[in-house]
Amino acid sequence: MPVLVQKFGGSSVSTRESRQTAIRRVLEARAQGYAVVVVVSAMGRRGAPYATDTLLDLISASGQLAERDVDLVLACGEIISAGVFLAELQQQCPAAMLTGPQAGILTDTVHGDARIVHVDPRRVKELLAAGQVVIVAGFQGVSPNGEITTLGRGGSDTSAVALGIALQASAVEIYTDVPGIMTADPKLVPEAQVLEAVDYQEMLQMAYEGAKVLHSRAVEMAMHNNLPLIVRSPEGKGPGTLITSASSYEARRSHPVVGVAHKVGLAQVGLQVDTKDPNLDCRLFAGLAEQKVSVDLINVSPKSKMFVVDAKHIGRVQDVLQRHSVTYEIRAGCCKVSVVGVGMRGVPGVMATLCRALHEAEVEILQTSDSHMTISCLIDEQQLGAAVRSLHRHFRLSKLG
Repeated sequence: MPVLVQKFGGSSVSTRESRQTAIRRVLEARAQGYAVVVVVSAMGRRGAPYATDTLLDLISASGQLAERDVDLVLACGEIISAGVFLAELQQQCPAAMLTGPQAGILTDTVHGDARIVHVDPRRVKELLAAGQVVIVAGFQGVSPNGEITTLGRGGSDTSAVALGIALQASAVEIYTDVPGIMTADPKLVPEAQVLEAVDYQEMLQMAYEGAKVLHSRAVEMAMHNNLPLIVRSPEGKGPGTLITSASSYEARRSHPVVGVAHKVGLAQVGLQVDTKDPNLDCRLFAGLAEQKVSVDLINVSPKSKMFVVDAKHIGRVQDVLQRHSVTYEIRAGCCKVSVVGVGMRGVPGVMATLCRALHEAEVEILQTSDSHMTISCLIDEQQLGAAVRSLHRHFRLSKLG
């Protein structure tokens, strides 16, 4: 019997009504002949009693916990969600629930952002063979020394994909509060369209550049194992978006760009360098790495250095720069907009269209970076909406749906 993994996000399991909608999806899959594994996130968002952010707020208000103990608390959110889902689902079909460790999800020893290193699916397979739907608490696993670990933001996506690979599933369905992967954030672009299909690499790049629908680790794992992903809404009637290889939809190459992604809360760091110290670059970026500061949009020349960091790390960046006695300027309130598309490889005119779109929207480009399928621009965060809407219009993305 083919296996289908269905992952339901926090909004899809937050109320009895939403859970019943999710359960209908499970029953539909069973009626189609699938053995079903369900992966659930914690219920709701910050403010909901058992949401991850609510649990974080609760423990931070009570005192400081070690990372190991924080993971123990946070894992409870998904376990509660799995138990509630089981209580309702088993009224309609045989079902069982497992924690991440019980489902065989083995991780490294990093608390709060663990990586999955292996999945032992034997227990899940035994339950499926007995005719049960298996509900697994996402976002969690167990380290080699027996400690509960959590997988970081979006970790339930990663749990679902890892289980899908281990079970050789036909596909993994990711149910979320949008009808699929969209050409832009519909909150900024009301005419944004649902894409019928997206290449793994495009989806991975969109995730890196700020699209929050799917966790980048989940996409990477699916791509390396050629596991189809389907992103859809539990309430919607549409097919959602299939994430697969580019070879299955070559006809779409008439649109070199398939989406506009964005990332907010950034700061631009600029340095003017008078010294001829050949090791300055190495020491500077090594110092930032030691402070766990990730840098982006890096431009390095003999007399100047420019890069972008998360604005919450400005204090750490200043500490590093002051130790090296360099003259610097930090511009906060920035964001990054990126156009993404596997079809832009070798196609002339993409940068010209991007510049024209931002010029007509009166958006100043502070810095740029590009790859074979992405062009990114740093801009003032107050101009984000105008920039995204103009890019969406100039690249005719409303015609992709």
